[in-house]
Amino acid sequence: MAKKDAPPRWDRKMQQRLARGEAAALGETYDRFASLVHSLAHRVLGEEKAADAVTREVFAHIWEHPERYDPKQGPLRTWIAAVTHRLAVQRLRDREERDRGGLPGGQPDGAGEPVSGEDLESKVRHASVAARADYIVHSMPVPLRHALELAYFQRRDYRQTAADLGVTEDEARRRLRLGLQLLSTAHDAGAPPGYGGAA
Repeated sequence: MAKKDAPPRWDRKMQQRLARGEAAALGETYDRFASLVHSLAHRVLGEEKAADAVTREVFAHIWEHPERYDPKQGPLRTWIAAVTHRLAVQRLRDREERDRGGLPGGQPDGAGEPVSGEDLESKVRHASVAARADYIVHSMPVPLRHALELAYFQRRDYRQTAADLGVTEDEARRRLRLGLQLLSTAHDAGAPPGYGGAA
């Protein structure tokens, strides 16, 4: 592995501290990643209480299984995102299965509409793309994220974005283009970037 591909030192040290059972390490990990975890879970589940529950599950999983994170496979953030996605999708599937009455072929959901296995998988795919997009936005460099936030949430054009950021119009266009290119990859895979060690 090339040196530039090595995970940050903080990730390796945190994994070692968690493996030793240091409660303070879990607290630091929570402080750093709780908003990401909750946001991803909420994207998948669409409910505050369910996202809160998944957030608790994710950090319990991290505490109980720190050895499942392998720093050689990528950043701690990526592993945590993959664990979050897996647990949130499982909760979504369980909820839909309950709503169907546990019977195949689709049963009425809470609104009286039939829910089929295809509907569930479609919901999971849409939630996965949304969660991946959310992960990408939170992970992209701050200058790109700020440009996208100005353009899309505050409805600024590239000239206004450039003025707000104090950069040239060319630089604002470049940041917006790069940010959009990163976001376009949300459809390339169904889950936040992860690896086999997500379990």
